[in-house]
Amino acid sequence: MIEVSVQSLAFDRKANSPVVILRESGSERILPIWIGPGEASAIAMQMGGISFQRPLTHDLLMSVLGGLGGTLQRVLITGVEESTYFAEMIIDRAGEMIAIDARPSDSIAVALRAEAQIFADEALLIAAAPGPAPADPEPDDGEGVRGAALEERLRRMHPEDLGRFES
Repeated sequence: MIEVSVQSLAFDRKANSPVVILRESGSERILPIWIGPGEASAIAMQMGGISFQRPLTHDLLMSVLGGLGGTLQRVLITGVEESTYFAEMIIDRAGEMIAIDARPSDSIAVALRAEAQIFADEALLIAAAPGPAPADPEPDDGEGVRGAALEERLRRMHPEDLGRFES
């Protein structure tokens, strides 16, 4: 497993979906994961230091974990099948480590709140790496943006492309 951190959020207009961009620690490799708008909002609010008077879902989960004597130790992004990513939240409760199956987007939103480390399987980072330039499709190849073109498109996007998140 390779440690990653949230680099940014972007919006893929072609897929009409938010994307969380994870970057390998100490490297330029990235792992884009397409997520839902609710999770993108939760991640963006935490990254922006925005809090609400009442707890939102990911804040509630943090309260429940604490109330049950648990702490989120780390998040593991373990694999992908048919464009669906899988993750586990590793929780320490009185010295017992518990692995909970979860969506990466929810896991990342909770990890940011818990200041927990995030790890991704190296195979995911390898698969997300752009191939040699001549083999990359053009940005609008009818199948979506991939490879180096995707990476460049994601680098140019800004968090505000996701829309406004107000408290």
